[in-house]
Formats: sequence, structure tokens, C-alpha cells
Amino acid sequence: MDIIFTILASIAAACSDRKNLPKALISGGIFKAAAALCLVFFHGPGGVFLHHGKGAYYLYYGILVTIAVFGLMEASVGCWVSGRLEDRHAAGKAVLCVSILPLVCVAAFGGFVVLRKMN
Repeated sequence: MDIIFTILASIAAACSDRKNLPKALISGGIFKAAAALCLVFFHGPGGVFLHHGKGAYYLYYGILVTIAVFGLMEASVGCWVSGRLEDRHAAGKAVLCVSILPLVCVAAFGGFVVLRKMN
């Protein structure tokens, strides 16, 4: 649970200081990818995804795989932004703002449950 607060603190710090942007992108992206993959492998779908046919079942896994790919892409953008921070700051900040939605989705699908089981 502490890692989530650390990532949220780094996102908040990146909004006020440009030097923290690559760190926030890389750590947030790796966390989202890891949490989504943990959900894919260790936590099955529940609730509305179970009782509405196979389409919803596959939608659950499709969303999680998409979030994992987005997380890896976000980490790659963090490495790209760190090369020339002054020129690429706007693109990195845009990706950071968009990355909040996948973080909320991972948490809603049960990301906290998987992290609690690992401890």
C-alpha cells in the first residue's frame, strides 16, 4: 500500500517540478504494468464481468492487457523525456495526466487486493 502513496506523491511532485517528471512516468508506468499483469494471472474477474456472458469476461482481460501495454509505454515515454527534459516536458506531462485513468481502473479491478496478498 505504501508504494501506491509513493507513486501518487511522485505524480504530485512532477506537476510542480519538471525534474521529477521522468521518475513519475517510469515508476507509475512500471507499477501499472505490474499490477495489471498480477491481476491477469492471479485474480479472476468478478461482479459484472462474470454474469454477462463471455464478452464481458474477455473485456476484463482485454482492459487489463491494454493497461499493461500502456504502463510499459508510459515508462518508455519517461525514458524518452529524460533525454531532453526541456523540449519534451509538455508531451510527458500530457501522458502523465492521461495515465491517471488506467491507475484508477487497476485499483477498481482489485489492484489493492493483489498487493495485499503479496505482503
